Amino acid sequence: MNEAKISYEEARALAAHQDTEVRAALARREDIPPEILYFLAEDAAPEVRRTIALNEVAPEQASLLLARDDHAGVRSDLAGKIARQPQTLKAPGQKHTTATHDALRILAKDQVPDVREMLAVTIKDASDAPVDVVKTLASDSKLEVCGPVLEHSPVLSEEDLIEIIDSGHTPGTLNFISRRDTVQERVTEAIVDANDASAIADLLSNHGAQIREATLDDLVNRAEDIELWQAPICGRPALSDTAVGHLSEFVGDDLRKTLTERNDLNDDENDALITSMLKQHLNVDLGGVDLEIDPPGSGAFLRAELPLKSVNAIYSKNGLTAEIINRALESQDYGFVLAALIIKAKCDENTARKIFSEKSGKGIVGLCMIAGFSPQLMVKIQQRMGRIAPSEVIKPAGDEPVMSLDDAEWQIKFYAKLAAQSS
Repeated sequence: MNEAKISYEEARALAAHQDTEVRAALARREDIPPEILYFLAEDAAPEVRRTIALNEVAPEQASLLLARDDHAGVRSDLAGKIARQPQTLKAPGQKHTTATHDALRILAKDQVPDVREMLAVTIKDASDAPVDVVKTLASDSKLEVCGPVLEHSPVLSEEDLIEIIDSGHTPGTLNFISRRDTVQERVTEAIVDANDASAIADLLSNHGAQIREATLDDLVNRAEDIELWQAPICGRPALSDTAVGHLSEFVGDDLRKTLTERNDLNDDENDALITSMLKQHLNVDLGGVDLEIDPPGSGAFLRAELPLKSVNAIYSKNGLTAEIINRALESQDYGFVLAALIIKAKCDENTARKIFSEKSGKGIVGLCMIAGFSPQLMVKIQQRMGRIAPSEVIKPAGDEPVMSLDDAEWQIKFYAKLAAQSS
């Protein structure tokens, strides 16, 4: 910190200064006594209180106070700060400090969904997050809130997940559980018993999901009438001969090729499969935009330098047409597409990278909307670059826009804030 140190008396005088900017500048400092920071947490100006909410050395009692602040932006900033630094939850000799824990409890039940979403997105990977707070978020009725912790939180146990599966929940909730890096066998059985076709499709697509052979054989039998399951089942790493034989009786040519190329079949079985497969297609029509069965997705472009200068030169000279973007997608030049999105949407690079690293369908659609991309490109970008599961892809419904411009701009601002907090 390059600021000159100030005395206690000077800090106290500045805390009572009439100029809001002066008080906000004081609230950003980390070298003033905690009681002055706490005093500023009660400031009349929201911008001062937001600055305190983001101050890493603000006292815990200030967090408890700000968790009940009238301004949603203050509460959202506070949620992001204390959740992204789980070490601040701990104190010597105790698991969690009471004030911080109480603040998280309050924020997890905030009346504004955006505040709860900020907390959920930020706390989702914390291994030492308070269990009761995570369970509160996991039981939230808003998918944007419950989804991140259900899919990622290491705090949730098998019993917690099964309890959520067995309870009343918002449609789409189980999809997040199905996509966890590891889905234990008991959890898998609970999802299958819940008979949620979309969640089961995500489960079948997840090679980290433990599925008993008997259960998988049963799902193969049911897949004849549920086309959504056929592609992910054919891609499972282990299938019994019985399952492969049954699949060969009703899947289409594309999936027949997938089955015949499996290395767990011998040549005779391959020959039998080739002659027994039926010809039919698996492309699902969604409002005039087709989902790809097995899109060539990758996140490698997020770790590479983007060709911003060359893409900007194309944009300045000839524009970035849908044909150019689609050609880049087909050639898997995802860095070019991300650069085009950044330039056309006039979006900060870190924000755009954050949207794709979080695999946010809403964020991607918002970015595409601001950039003026077509619904067809939005769907393809979600699948290929966002690696969004088919059941979670945001698609057009008739002539209605996929998302309003106001919602699109909110998504960009939301991820800009997350990117800033991560830097």
